[in-house]
Amino acid sequence: MLRRISVTVALCLAPLAGATQDLGLAAPQPVVESGLLKHILPRFSLKTGIRVIAQPDGVMTLAAQAPGTPVFQGADAVWHLRIDDQDNRQVRFRDWLTGEIGRRTIDSFQPDGTQPFTASIKVEAAIAPLSFDGDAEQGARASLEHCGRCHVIGPQNAMSGIGSTPSFAALKSLSDWDSRFQAFYVLRPHAAFTVIDGITADFDPARPSPIAPIVMTLDDLDDMLAYVASMDAADLGAPIQLQ
Repeated sequence: MLRRISVTVALCLAPLAGATQDLGLAAPQPVVESGLLKHILPRFSLKTGIRVIAQPDGVMTLAAQAPGTPVFQGADAVWHLRIDDQDNRQVRFRDWLTGEIGRRTIDSFQPDGTQPFTASIKVEAAIAPLSFDGDAEQGARASLEHCGRCHVIGPQNAMSGIGSTPSFAALKSLSDWDSRFQAFYVLRPHAAFTVIDGITADFDPARPSPIAPIVMTLDDLDDMLAYVASMDAADLGAPIQLQ
């Protein structure tokens, strides 16, 4: 009888196989010390069963600047949430935070009768005028040379590109297009074949032969940004739905 009870207790105390690990959220001290995260994170966990905890090395990051999804404003900054779009749990947290319930939760944080953070982000605070010092004409040539095999970059290759790959004009319609272009070489799938002189590691010749490297400089990137900044965004009607 005692042996059976011992085994039963051991089974009850053992962690469940495949139990979901906590999601860490790295956030700056002003946000942590405000108490906002202690207010919103338990409410998300209660709603979804996904536990998010604030920790320095979290898989998600809350930053005072782009890139990322703007989620709330306060403490003299617009705070952006950076996640891994391939992790459904992180996507759920972002969608909850920017949805009606998450926005109400943020706005309901009112210690001492004040509201230090708000989900109502002012456009002028979130979007600053963009200017780039590169050469737009050179950027058009660099874009065609380095990106034209996959993307339609303009009238120059309107009948080229890969059908499932968005055009530069379509990407320009995204609110964070500048951040995406500035960091494109670390985003999938570009990181596997893009080499930025003096920034990224050299191309590994052991990679499969069909993968041809794109080698460019920071000056090329500056010129490309100036080129994209000069073009009109595509009018796509409904907003782009990112998967």
